Amino acid sequence: MLQPDYKTLEDIQQRKQLLRADIQKNGEQIGSLWHKLTAPQKSDTKGELVTNLISNSITAIDAFLLVRKLMKGYGYLFGKKKR
Repeated sequence: MLQPDYKTLEDIQQRKQLLRADIQKNGEQIGSLWHKLTAPQKSDTKGELVTNLISNSITAIDAFLLVRKLMKGYGYLFGKKKR
């Protein structure tokens, strides 16, 4: 990728503003995608309700085990002393 040719401080400031706007736009896109991903799904039938409940439970257990494993291996980063 070719680097743009900056001649003045104004050119740098304009590029900085463009990059800031791009980062803001990308952040909003990521936020909306994350919301869609984590929003609870509506269930129409009891079967879907049970399926969603089981899926959410498995996700919660998986997250708990992941945090436990990370804390066991890297707990010293969070102030926990290693045994």
